[in-house]
Amino acid sequence: MAIGYTWDVSTCDTYPTKDSKSDVVYNVHWKLTATDDTNKDSEGNNWTATFYGTQLLDTSDLSSFIEWSSLTASDVQGWVETALTADTVTAMKTKLDAEIAEKVTPTSVTKVLS
Repeated sequence: MAIGYTWDVSTCDTYPTKDSKSDVVYNVHWKLTATDDTNKDSEGNNWTATFYGTQLLDTSDLSSFIEWSSLTASDVQGWVETALTADTVTAMKTKLDAEIAEKVTPTSVTKVLS
C-alpha cells in the first residue's frame, strides 16, 4: 500500500491591516488527505482518509512577511506544518494510514438482519 498526502491550505483568515502590512494571514483552515494509490473501494476509487483543522499563526514578527499576491500554497503549508510540529504531522499521517488500512482490511463489519 503506497499512500500519498495532499494538503489543502487555500482558505486563510487575514487581518486587513496589521503593523502597516495588508492581508496578514493569522489563521489557516487546512485539510490533509491521504490517498492509497494501490487499493480501491468497490466503486473503483482509491481509498482516502482526511483530517480537517485550523491553525493559528504567530503574527508577532512580520519581518519575513509575504504579500498576499505573492503567497503560495507551499508557503502556507510550511507555516502550518511548522506550527503543528513535525511530531504532530507524523502522528496524523500514521493515523490516516491506519484509517485506510482499516478500510482495506476491516477488523469489524456492521450487518443488518432482514
